[in-house]
Amino acid sequence: MAERPDNTAAISKIRASRAQYADIDALAAGVLSGNRLSLSQSITLVESQQIQHQEEAAALMRLILPHAGGSLRIGISGVPGAGKSTFIEALGSYLTGNGKKVAVLAVDPSSETGKGSILGDKTRMVNLSADPNAFVRPSPSSGTLGGVARKTREAIFLCEAAGFNAVLIETVGVGQSETAVHSMTDFFILIALAGAGDELQGIKRGIMELADLVLINKADGENIPRAKSARQDASRALHFFPALPSGWTPQAALCSSIDRTGISEAWGTVIQFESQVRASGWFDENRKRQLKWWLKESISAELIHLLFNDSNVKNTLIQVEEKVKKMEISVSEAAGLLIRLFRGK
Repeated sequence: MAERPDNTAAISKIRASRAQYADIDALAAGVLSGNRLSLSQSITLVESQQIQHQEEAAALMRLILPHAGGSLRIGISGVPGAGKSTFIEALGSYLTGNGKKVAVLAVDPSSETGKGSILGDKTRMVNLSADPNAFVRPSPSSGTLGGVARKTREAIFLCEAAGFNAVLIETVGVGQSETAVHSMTDFFILIALAGAGDELQGIKRGIMELADLVLINKADGENIPRAKSARQDASRALHFFPALPSGWTPQAALCSSIDRTGISEAWGTVIQFESQVRASGWFDENRKRQLKWWLKESISAELIHLLFNDSNVKNTLIQVEEKVKKMEISVSEAAGLLIRLFRGK
């Protein structure tokens, strides 16, 4: 009689898998009930680069996705020092004071050497962080283009499933491409400085073209005349840009995050935008376009990860880099060589 194979390892793996997914079920239930700890743990899970965690995150997202999509997603960017965090705290407090639940995903700059993160936004938004109807989550950008953490989209879905009906996403700031945050939000606010003399010169044209609303912040005290002048400059600049595909006409306005002036008016503009683009059908169409764009970006990121972790590429990369530095081969030829190695050709 043939000896029965030892299936102990396989059985243990199956049991471990079942236990793992039981934990995921509990985690998803916690998120759906609005439990903040479950939400924090879930975001940490989707941000993890460990293979096992990625599999668990995929299982979690399958449970969460049917309950996502019910928020207004607001992207917020601006030059360093423009007061983005202060504005977000003012806007977030205004919204929670009017019965809304607000999630803030503040993407912090990461160190390119140590890959650490400053993670300072939570300390800057002290009052909002303590608000029971708000959730502030700083996440390291890890060098992602546009300063948006790679898993920010999943974090948005998780916040929506947890019952937050306004999700505010603060980016690292102008200086990198902000198209990433624009591709995952419904409305894009650009915070500009008032009284710096040449405010708009520090803002790239491409960023201005993305803006649905340009807010001149710090419009208070003696700075009000300069702020009004900056608003006029912004209005003129917006007038010369191509029409937005949404059909919305971008606006420029004043606010003071310290005095809390212009905050309710800014939110009124967001609501006006939402009403207009929902009526035209653009709101739903744009979200479908964003999902398609996200799919392509995710494929690109995964292919790059696979390429640089391929053993053939790893073994050859240093040699190819040396040839490029010595100008023995062009960068294009080097890239083609490595890709052919990856493909096994």
